[in-house]
Amino acid sequence: MIRRTFLGTAAALMLSTTAFAGGHSMDIVDTAVGAGTFNTLVAAVQAAGLEETLRGEGPFTVFAPTDEAFAALPEGTVETLLMEENLDQLVAILAYHVVPGAVMSGDLSDGMMATTVQGGEIEIGTMGGVTVNGANVVTADIEASNGVIHVIDAVILPSM
Repeated sequence: MIRRTFLGTAAALMLSTTAFAGGHSMDIVDTAVGAGTFNTLVAAVQAAGLEETLRGEGPFTVFAPTDEAFAALPEGTVETLLMEENLDQLVAILAYHVVPGAVMSGDLSDGMMATTVQGGEIEIGTMGGVTVNGANVVTADIEASNGVIHVIDAVILPSM
């Protein structure tokens, strides 16, 4: 159900927006793979069947947890989420890290709320550094052909 909602929303966005090109030839997935610090995120996106969506036209803003962020989760969490019976939960968590449109760091303001593709709200903080639901943005504005990536140091979880 959540996967269909995510894919439907992404498809609608792709049909209703223009590509965010800016001269960047790699999409969000290729950019994440090329960075070498998002192996867990990329594996989760592939396991959830969302790779094609994140290679789509977009634009998308992805708050991307690093491999270290996933490693900080309680032991066994990632493995459990990757199990077939938990894929809906995995899709919900991944979709919670994606906001429709290309949102650059200059567009953010303290206390700003943004609706994620998952349907939940995330809160942006800008006092003493940029945060997303308390996770620190460690690198901002990594542009891709179909959006932007902001690197975060924690996995953010939706209310379930």
